[in-house]
Amino acid sequence: MINSPAPPVRLALIGAGRIGTHHATAIAHDIHSAELVAVVDPRVEAAQKLAAPLGARAEAEASGVLSDPDIDAVVITTPAALHRDLIVEAASAGKHVFTEKPITTELDEAAQCVEAARRAGVVLQVGFNRRFAPGFIAARRAVADGRIGTPQLLRSLTRDPGPFGGEPARIPLWTIFLETLIHDFDTLRWLNPGAEVDTVTAHADALIRPDARDDGFLDTAMVTLRFDNGAFATAEASFSASYGYDVRGEVFGDGGMATAGSGRTSDMEYFGPGGVAYDTSRADTDLLHGAYVGEFKAFVEAIRGGQPDIPTGDDGVKALQIARAAIVSIQQSRTVRLEEVTR
Repeated sequence: MINSPAPPVRLALIGAGRIGTHHATAIAHDIHSAELVAVVDPRVEAAQKLAAPLGARAEAEASGVLSDPDIDAVVITTPAALHRDLIVEAASAGKHVFTEKPITTELDEAAQCVEAARRAGVVLQVGFNRRFAPGFIAARRAVADGRIGTPQLLRSLTRDPGPFGGEPARIPLWTIFLETLIHDFDTLRWLNPGAEVDTVTAHADALIRPDARDDGFLDTAMVTLRFDNGAFATAEASFSASYGYDVRGEVFGDGGMATAGSGRTSDMEYFGPGGVAYDTSRADTDLLHGAYVGEFKAFVEAIRGGQPDIPTGDDGVKALQIARAAIVSIQQSRTVRLEEVTR
């Protein structure tokens, strides 16, 4: 007897911006166990432009997909300030939820999201894509199988491609911690399994746009973490790397060291009159496309009752706690104990 394949998980994507466009296309083309049913965005033309080539319908309001019994889950790619309401409403409607990072920007709201998902019995996954990049997976495995020994020094960095062309006045306050370094905070926790952050010390400045410093804009940051197993970690970010998007990680212990991350999009090297070169990318959606696909495959597996290693709502809360501690550290020019922002 041949078993029939499981029906695809039916997804609606909410938010047709840059990352939403990538995610919708990846789901439609690369996730064969899922079906993109709808794209939601109040900018109806943007929703239609994205949905039509992918065979999905376009809607202006989330209420339609949340009340649709044929939709199993939602993928939230809206601005972070909108995450809380959408997560809670989707969970209350019985929909599984994948949300881009951060889970929210406020700790009380993040706790509400986790509780709503728990109460409804639905999957809540946060989009920390580095957990699904092959090099980072291999580094985590090296820690888990003992090859690194006891982690002692860890490092994670995110550098956005330059030249920086944003308008500081339009970038929300504390973006470098809440939107950029949030990835690194999760990565460092994940590469030091079983340990949690005790203290946070942050330094940040406007080195790329010093003219915006007096308005509170920050474009360069370094954060030091101390874990409860004694390990030290650093997380750093810049909004303008001249050579392109740069994401790397490192974990060093008494048994060895593992590094992860590369600007290469393939292992091809070109040897020519100008020297040696290799393929690179200036976009996160190119460099980490496979990781994005991997996180959606894991999301579908979790919905179907599997046990993949996914970043949960609780992981989203813990990364946000570190970000909030870093903000307090900047505001008060001191080291902050994590418990100060979790009370």
